Amino acid sequence: MAGCTLRLVHTEATVDTALELAAAGLHATEIGRRLGVPKSTVQYWCRGGRRLEPAADRCRPCPRCHGAPLAAAAYAYLLGTYLGDGHITEPSATTEVLAIYCSDDWPGISAESEHAMRAVLPRSNVSRAPRSGSHALRSHSRHWLCLFPQHGPGTKHTRSIVLEPWQRSIVGENPGLLLRGLFHSDGCRNLNWTQKRTEKGVVRYEYARYLFSNKSEDILAICEAALDSLDIAHRRARWDVVSVARRAAVARLDEFVGPKY
Repeated sequence: MAGCTLRLVHTEATVDTALELAAAGLHATEIGRRLGVPKSTVQYWCRGGRRLEPAADRCRPCPRCHGAPLAAAAYAYLLGTYLGDGHITEPSATTEVLAIYCSDDWPGISAESEHAMRAVLPRSNVSRAPRSGSHALRSHSRHWLCLFPQHGPGTKHTRSIVLEPWQRSIVGENPGLLLRGLFHSDGCRNLNWTQKRTEKGVVRYEYARYLFSNKSEDILAICEAALDSLDIAHRRARWDVVSVARRAAVARLDEFVGPKY
């Protein structure tokens, strides 16, 4: 408990309400008037500032630091979305913000990502920051760097991305969920076509395929290793694209991923 000080108590419901009103377009002054909090506090929350909670609540158990139970299945999925479209920032010395970027076109994926964030760190609240055509799911905690040690300066493809032994153990038990997170973030399932020459002439042939695109060779290798563990055939359609196109392989990957929703 050392280092945990009580400054000002605001319930998570209050912060949630403030962020929802801000997303609806209300000014910080009006939000503060409705909720009875200072305008500056509302602005702080909207910028991703740390929630000020009772000291006992702010010292939250971490699966890595304190041996708290870790929801392994949710973590495997969240790891996939983090490697694809996730980012961690450190706005202060006492908090970290995990952001997962989601397209507004796929509300189901957004809801699944939010559920995974809440399951991995249940007492860290999740908010939404709207962007043009998308939104960022944001969660504040002191322990996101503990759970995602791959964080570092610069973009992911400019640094080494190597899973730690405890992460590899979780992925080994949940490769399908890791792939689900990867393909939900930086992948797609679509219809491709080709032409075949037959006795009756040229016939157009359509087939389903999965594509996973990433500029990090390490992340591509993590995706390929998970596919190999499930005996799913794949190839590089391009240096930065993993393709799953054989009928049996697509059917197998459908068991874990499927179309975006």
